[in-house]
Amino acid sequence: MKYSAPSLALRTEIKAFLQLALPLASAQVAQAMTGFVDTVMMGWLGQASLAAGGLAVMVFMSFLMTGIGVLSSVSPLVAAAHGAQQPRRVGRITRQGMWIALLIALPSLPIIAHLDGLMTLLGQDSTVISLTDTYLDVARWGLLPGLGFAVLRCTVTALSQARPIMVIVVVANLLNVAGNYVLAFGKLSFPAMGLAGLALASTLAHSVMFLSLLGYVLWHRRDTLATYRLFERLHRFDPRVVRSLLKVGLPIGVSTILEHGLFTVMTLMMGALGTHVLAAQQLALQTVVVVFMVPLAMSYAATIRVGQWYGQGDYEGIRRAAMVSVSAAIAVMFVAGVVFVAFPQPIISVYLDVNDPVNQKVLQLGVILLTVAGFGQIVDGVQRTANGVLQGLQDTRIPMLLGVVAYWGIGLPVGYGLGFHTELGGVGIWVGAYVGLAVAAIAYIWRFWTLLQRKDEGRRARTEG
Repeated sequence: MKYSAPSLALRTEIKAFLQLALPLASAQVAQAMTGFVDTVMMGWLGQASLAAGGLAVMVFMSFLMTGIGVLSSVSPLVAAAHGAQQPRRVGRITRQGMWIALLIALPSLPIIAHLDGLMTLLGQDSTVISLTDTYLDVARWGLLPGLGFAVLRCTVTALSQARPIMVIVVVANLLNVAGNYVLAFGKLSFPAMGLAGLALASTLAHSVMFLSLLGYVLWHRRDTLATYRLFERLHRFDPRVVRSLLKVGLPIGVSTILEHGLFTVMTLMMGALGTHVLAAQQLALQTVVVVFMVPLAMSYAATIRVGQWYGQGDYEGIRRAAMVSVSAAIAVMFVAGVVFVAFPQPIISVYLDVNDPVNQKVLQLGVILLTVAGFGQIVDGVQRTANGVLQGLQDTRIPMLLGVVAYWGIGLPVGYGLGFHTELGGVGIWVGAYVGLAVAAIAYIWRFWTLLQRKDEGRRARTEG
């Protein structure tokens, strides 16, 4: 069977996208399973541990994901350098990304260790604050290896070598599951450490992922990755490359703060409504986070594919890559939404004993929150993937501003109004969040088409001139 040139190009793009997206999605889901397993075992420790542990994980992940957001500039810049056949620049970008990871982690560690005063001001229960501190005091040491892994992952995937990431993350998280069980509940002669044990296992998992990927990169220096000289003169700080990374990465980091900050503030608001509300929030949110890893991985693949076409100056390729990635996100999140709406109680039963009368309030609210999430999955997937497309074009400042308006100017006020001034309570807070995500999705799509048309017109004007 013969295909026309456009059809063949589309099939080729779909294949290239899936070769990146499938291993990345597997890796991201496996990594999210760290939080999932933590949440299940927090539930075994009791509602107080579940509520406090959920809040602690949210706080830690806000720091980690914000840092990863800043460092994600490594991906589009490496992809563009790779597309333009500039191997030495790939190495310089990677090395300076490691420097930025260090500069992010060092001031974050003491901040994470002293958040109890802020939680008191925000009306959290004293028991929740104490248990949250217990988790964060250990978990914060996983921040630096987590950020180091992010830098290397961005480089390796931008060079279209995503499969090792999947293997490393899956193995590390299997070790995390075993570590959770042994350290939290005192198996194999270890003391029962509770939340601290869960935090220690997660920290070790981050460290294993970083060291394993570092070993892979060093092992391949003699062949596949040798021309990039990734660790040559690692001690040298290059202000010009750092500025290039921060020019693209800081707005991404701010956008990440805005997006994750929205859900962190949501969590704090839910905590102010009661411990059972916070517990239900954690169950539903952790489930959403696991599924969200798929469009997140797709956004990484979209950034790489768009970035590689951008480095070659191929605007038709950029359009195809954007269409394929956003369409894939819509398809996947539609299926996820149907599952959330159709089977909320079986999902909740993974975390809690649904037959225990003590858990009935958590169960009832968790079912409603998952139903709300089901209807919001498509907009969540589209806004994430469309943002990844824009990052591939190294366009980050305007999307950051659009995120400010969508998440904080619209989503948060709507959620606060519905949550505290209507009978919806915690459900209203979630509705507001998804309203913000829907506005962001529309805004990012509009920005892409406007920006691409402008760049394409500029290219044609230069060609004709």
